[in-house]
Amino acid sequence: MPIQSLGYLGVRSDRTDDWKQFAGKVLAMQLADHGGRQLSFRMDDLVQRLVVSDEPGETLAFIGWEVSQKSDLQEFAARLDNAGHKVVQGDPALADRRFVEDLIVTHDPAGNRIELVWNPQKSPEPFTPGRPIDGFKTGPLGMGHAVLHVPDATALLPFYCDVLGFAVSDYGLTPVPLYFFHVNGRHHSFAIVGSGNSGFHHFMVEYHNLDDVGQGYDLASLQDNGIAYTLGRHTNDYMTSFYANSPSGFFVENGWGGRVIDPTTWEPHETTVGPSFWGHDRLYLPEADRQPFVDLRLKAAADGRRAPPVVDCPWLYEMRGRR
Repeated sequence: MPIQSLGYLGVRSDRTDDWKQFAGKVLAMQLADHGGRQLSFRMDDLVQRLVVSDEPGETLAFIGWEVSQKSDLQEFAARLDNAGHKVVQGDPALADRRFVEDLIVTHDPAGNRIELVWNPQKSPEPFTPGRPIDGFKTGPLGMGHAVLHVPDATALLPFYCDVLGFAVSDYGLTPVPLYFFHVNGRHHSFAIVGSGNSGFHHFMVEYHNLDDVGQGYDLASLQDNGIAYTLGRHTNDYMTSFYANSPSGFFVENGWGGRVIDPTTWEPHETTVGPSFWGHDRLYLPEADRQPFVDLRLKAAADGRRAPPVVDCPWLYEMRGRR
């Protein structure tokens, strides 16, 4: 009964006009609905991937995780209840708002709202991006990934690993605990940063074409304070990406070329080489706080660290799979 993918995300924000521009033009999502007090955005054939509710808070409202079968919901409900976590059955009205057939709702120990959902609704209309792109890498890999600030990352491991069944991809312990988790072949669909804070750090969307990332970078660069991290490449998932400042203050990673792993053979491990081979300069930080990340990148370069050669690139695996 494993959770199979990140299904959708909900954000609280009263800056809906800014989100229309940001999600539609920078991220290239399709504005699917703007009725009532919320915005709904598409990324593929599903009716809804991102929800922005018109309410104060400017942070994560909920995370939706898709399960494989309807019976998984009751099995997870029993597992959560046995572990001491309150579970609420989603009523038909909530299921209609989420465009799923059924769901249950719980909260992680840090208070984040978790929705486990079954059978998300597909749209009869083709996906029409907010700007010309070759599409998002979703499907079995899900919407992308989400990363949260939490007061104590270690304290959340039993919930996500033992109860929800997430598997650790890799982790770092200094300067703060940082854990990455996979639920399918995407290197990570979820991560937690034990920063001592609470809230949304970022979510990631992955494009099929690197040029779609670059053109989004140009668009974000036109905005005042639009770029949070410059273009760079990560050491753990090999993602080439930049991070944009969202209208709500947290970041959105715009990526291409993410690593696809085999969950059946993957071994979790500690990483100590820093987050990026190159780039990802954190423009939102004071210069003194940026320097340690610069030093890590320069050391990675001096040590000759880099992603695998082109034979191991995800786009090549994708092409092989189509044959």
